[in-house]
Amino acid sequence: MKVGITYDLRDDYLAEGYGEEETAEFDHPRTIAAIDDTLRSLGYETDRIGHIRALVRRLVAGDRWDLVFNIAEGLRGFGREAQIPALLDAWEIPYVFSDPLVLSLTLHKGMTKRVIRDLGIPTPDFAVVETPEEIAAVKLPFPLFAKPVAEGTGKGVTAASKIGDPEELGRICRQLLADFRQPVLVETFLPGREFTVGIIGTGREAFVPAVMEVHLTEKAEKEVYSYANKEDWHERIEYRLADDVPARAALKTALAAWRGLGCRDGGRIDLRADANGTPNFIEVNPLAGLRPGHSDLPILCELAGMPYRELIAGIMCSARKRIGDR
Repeated sequence: MKVGITYDLRDDYLAEGYGEEETAEFDHPRTIAAIDDTLRSLGYETDRIGHIRALVRRLVAGDRWDLVFNIAEGLRGFGREAQIPALLDAWEIPYVFSDPLVLSLTLHKGMTKRVIRDLGIPTPDFAVVETPEEIAAVKLPFPLFAKPVAEGTGKGVTAASKIGDPEELGRICRQLLADFRQPVLVETFLPGREFTVGIIGTGREAFVPAVMEVHLTEKAEKEVYSYANKEDWHERIEYRLADDVPARAALKTALAAWRGLGCRDGGRIDLRADANGTPNFIEVNPLAGLRPGHSDLPILCELAGMPYRELIAGIMCSARKRIGDR
């Protein structure tokens, strides 16, 4: 089976003049090498395609693949993660991970939370602020938490994201609106434990290899799983497997969210406990980072005794089962 690999390489965008935080979600060369080498060790023939422009050139030239392993995040717009899957759908080329509908929905955290709330899954109360004029309309009780509505890897999240009064709310929202040129998600701050739940598979066959709890060290920005904490996690974060009653509740909630949203093959869901200890859905990452020893999903799998090769094999098994004989 010939497997193409689509991705956005961080070094390519840095060379074009983009900044460190702008390119935070893009991939390190080690990630691509790890995926490529692992797929080859599993018996697949691989072909590194690259970003969407490279894919377009290859499609127009007549190149085809039996399956595409897509981890491209895209650069602009709420549909940026959906662009390559939409192209592949048009050419009738199957691919790993979620479809354009799921990827467009889940990139917008506010829209995702509306669906999650409709599914009856606990999630913090929230408001979406699209303009400075809308800040005064936020009527949620303090403390609050604010972040860009469509970013990952903790982009736009700092210690200042926890907001204690209306003056801070106005200042932080205006700053995020200006810096990220997108709406701001404002939600009730939850004071409890933070979990990330890895998921492999699709629908009823999806399973959780492990639940991981995120512990902030003395060197971390306080109370937030921020961009700085994630980038320097060796110094700031301690990851631990969790299997007590709240962790099992987080597992159940994560699976309900994964299946309800229609996510496929593999990814990660982040949850945080409220004052009563109930894990609440925070966000889903259907294109989770796959850099060994650095990204949350490979880390939690390794902690659970699942080698990287087994993680990639599980993702591929799910995709091939979905696709069938095609």
